[in-house]
Amino acid sequence: METVVIVIHLMVVLALVLVVLLQRSEGGALGIGGGGGGGGGLMSSRGTANVLTRATAVLAVAFFATSLTLSLIAQNEEAPSSILDAAPAATDGTPGTTDGAPSGSGGILDQLRPQSEPSGPQVPAAQ
Repeated sequence: METVVIVIHLMVVLALVLVVLLQRSEGGALGIGGGGGGGGGLMSSRGTANVLTRATAVLAVAFFATSLTLSLIAQNEEAPSSILDAAPAATDGTPGTTDGAPSGSGGILDQLRPQSEPSGPQVPAAQ
């Protein structure tokens, strides 16, 4: 479900960018149309502006709808909020313990700490 909404969201985003770029700005930078024809037909300058404005409004509504849908889907997923919350507690026999006694709070850092290596730099012995 989430993948389908993401694909629809990306298509809406691309279409929205294209429609916005096609609109005529005050400077006429990337606008389509131009001079010619003073009528109010569909492909005249005014008719094209109305179609592009309506398309922009529809795509903007679709963008907000898919954004809200994605946020609701993400909120309803039952995933841990943090990797530290998902770490299992250390018990006897797990990598986070030494000699059967739990070390520290049993968090992820205690599990990653080496068990039998001495602390400090190691210097090779002279021959």
